[in-house]
Amino acid sequence: MSAYSDGLKMLARRELSEIQVRQRLAQRGHDADSIDEAVTRLREERAIDDARVAEAIARKETSTRPRGRHRVRLQIERAGISKSVASRAVTAVFGDVDDDALLEASLKKRLRGRDTIADDREFQRLYRYLLAQGFDADRVLEALRKYRPDEEQM
Repeated sequence: MSAYSDGLKMLARRELSEIQVRQRLAQRGHDADSIDEAVTRLREERAIDDARVAEAIARKETSTRPRGRHRVRLQIERAGISKSVASRAVTAVFGDVDDDALLEASLKKRLRGRDTIADDREFQRLYRYLLAQGFDADRVLEALRKYRPDEEQM
C-alpha cells in the first residue's frame, strides 16, 4: 500500500498534524521519499492542515475538559504543531470561551458539590491541580479564596 493511501486512511479516522502523519507512516515502514511525496500531496489537498488540527484540539480541550489556555496550548504543541499556530488557535477558541467559567467548572468538579475548602492542605492541592490544568495563578488564587470559610487567614 502506498504512503499516500495509508495517510488518507489515518486522516479519515481522525485529525492529525503533519508530524503525526509523518511519524505514523514511518512506523508503517514507508521510506522518507514516499512520506515526503504523500505529505505534500495531502497538504495540497488540504487533508493535512495543522491550523485546523490545532483549533480542533483547542475546542476539544475546552469543551470536554475544563482546561486553561496554557494547558490547551501545550496539548497542541505536543501534537507537533508550531508555537505560532498553537497560539493563534488558542486565541481564536478562547475568544468564545469565558476563562473564569472554565476555571469555576474545573474547581467545582474537584470540590464534588462542597461549598468550602476544608483546610490549607486541600487549598494547596487544589491550587497545584488548577495550575496544572493551565489556569493563571492569580485567577486560581482569586477563585480558591471564594471557597475559603476564613479568607483572612490566607
